[in-house]
Amino acid sequence: MSRRESLAFAVVVFVVALAVRAWAASLVPFPTPEDTAYYVSVARSVVERGLPDGLVSNALWSYQTPPLSFPRPAFEVWLPLPSFVAAVPMLVLAPTFAAAQWAPVVIGAVVPVLAMRLAADVALERGLAPGRARTLALGTGLTAAVYLPLVLHSALPDSTMPFAALALAACLLMPRIARDPRGTRPANPGLLTLGVLLGLAALTRNEAIWLALTWVIVAWRVAGVTRTERLILIGVPAVVALLVFSPWAIRDWLVFGSPLPGQALTNALSVTGFDIFAWNDPPTLSRYLAVGGERLVEMRVEGLGHNLANVLLLLGIPVAPIGLLALPWQGRDRALRPVLIASLLTFLVTSLVFPVATTWGTFLHAAGPAHVLLVVSCLHALDAGIARLGRWRGWTRPVAWLGPALGVFGSALFLVVFVPAYGLDARKTETQFAAIERRMAAAGEPLDDGGPVITNFPIWMAEATGARTLALPAEPPTDVLDLAAAFPGTRHLIVVGGDHDAWPDVLDGTDPGVECFHELSIRPPAGDPDAEALSDVRAFVIDCP
Repeated sequence: MSRRESLAFAVVVFVVALAVRAWAASLVPFPTPEDTAYYVSVARSVVERGLPDGLVSNALWSYQTPPLSFPRPAFEVWLPLPSFVAAVPMLVLAPTFAAAQWAPVVIGAVVPVLAMRLAADVALERGLAPGRARTLALGTGLTAAVYLPLVLHSALPDSTMPFAALALAACLLMPRIARDPRGTRPANPGLLTLGVLLGLAALTRNEAIWLALTWVIVAWRVAGVTRTERLILIGVPAVVALLVFSPWAIRDWLVFGSPLPGQALTNALSVTGFDIFAWNDPPTLSRYLAVGGERLVEMRVEGLGHNLANVLLLLGIPVAPIGLLALPWQGRDRALRPVLIASLLTFLVTSLVFPVATTWGTFLHAAGPAHVLLVVSCLHALDAGIARLGRWRGWTRPVAWLGPALGVFGSALFLVVFVPAYGLDARKTETQFAAIERRMAAAGEPLDDGGPVITNFPIWMAEATGARTLALPAEPPTDVLDLAAAFPGTRHLIVVGGDHDAWPDVLDGTDPGVECFHELSIRPPAGDPDAEALSDVRAFVIDCP
């Protein structure tokens, strides 16, 4: 493609992707899942209080990194760039969730453009005819524009789309640097840009380390360079990335006592997803090994299965399964090598090193590059298959458009079904927490009385009600009482649903400490607008006799 054609196609793909993502965002009225609510709440705090005072949260959901106090210093586990990005439209429009959504909508619309460029690079490397290459590149971009996993996360102000855009930009740049590395100098613009991209990615997700390792692998395999040039190729981006990240590392050191990402590392020792809320029974190596070798293997099988099926394949039907099956043949190009290596490293590490945590979203939010890889693989596989079929059938007219048409139609079909359903679930969550706030006030136990609320959805509760919240540990009632005692004024426990380990059913038994939990009657009679919303909600006052 000529430069003019590339620009024109990029504009078309961006506009289509922007419109689709704006539509999806309009259907999601409440920040789900909880990590989205966290990024939004901190972004709002930054807008209202400024920096650094705004880097706080009303939700305390991780107890392994001090200080354990309110207002809770933000990002003891996660990283700040998604909130900083979401704060920009909040500053311009209003400190609302709808305003924050414009950040991932715009960034998410860039991702299909990068996918289009990646497909064009592959087509160029394979020497495809110009018309066929143009159709394939444009079709890849349009397919990515309506590809469900990429659209859905473009409606949610979290780390998924910023990381995907930064990682893909870095993976597009790596082959260009490696293609002509001779005479490399420290001031090389490509190396400096790569370092900035890596540093920003590190401010977005911890998986940026695998993106950096990808560049080390690519640079190490470059032929025809001296040892000094190879050190420059690796060292310059590393230094620039560290410079970009170092202010945040210093902040974490001053606030949390360590520049490392706190509980994110101990998540590797989790034996259940509820370990992220541990109070008196945190993950330890001895506790981890005590589950036995068979369970340790099962955890990794579960992690691999979750990341492969739930994250990559099911949401990406029908494109993702085709792309995965074709990947051994379609993923051998140099243009695809960086994104393939980065995706594979991220998939394997999150599945095998963090097998429990990944079922709660670790790989899900770092999977943007892998999704684009599958889209590119699928479209190139369809193109090659249709070309072979055309030669076999003796077709005389070009049908290169057929593969992209199948990709766009298949992805759009699942998109228009799933996104409205997801938006409806988000609205139900919003309605539920609003009903909790109303009914607690009606019962004479308002959530704005100043005391923290213990709940199994602390971030949603804090976002919806403004209350200070504590995560409910999946531990015995006596441990929860110990948690309440550690935060004076804590007198409310609210459990939403019944899948938080033994809670809330444990309070119906005779375990020590249950006598301190007195249930409130907050469920209205049938026919009341709040009845359905509160059907699986139980509220308790904590007051020991």
